[in-house]
Amino acid sequence: MPAAALKPKPTQSTSRRPVLLDLPYQPVEKRPLPPGRPREWYMTHNRRLKAMRLAIALLDSGVYVPNQAHNETIRSTAEAIGVHPPSDTTCHMVRALIRYSR
Repeated sequence: MPAAALKPKPTQSTSRRPVLLDLPYQPVEKRPLPPGRPREWYMTHNRRLKAMRLAIALLDSGVYVPNQAHNETIRSTAEAIGVHPPSDTTCHMVRALIRYSR
């Protein structure tokens, strides 16, 4: 195989062009969950999805460290993006996601 075929193609960096974000969150099309799983699986799955949505919205709004993501901050972000207020457990998951995204 020629060496030219192995070289990665250059991509344009987003740091060189502005990225416009009007809203911090845009909901995606929902799909039905697979049937036949225990109820706890669906509850955990939905909690993780909600935590990911909130973590992404917080990162887009400038909250980069878990110390800045207090429960009130997370709940106000949830209200801003149209998500039901999260529980304390979900807020804890959001902070964990922000912590381990580095």
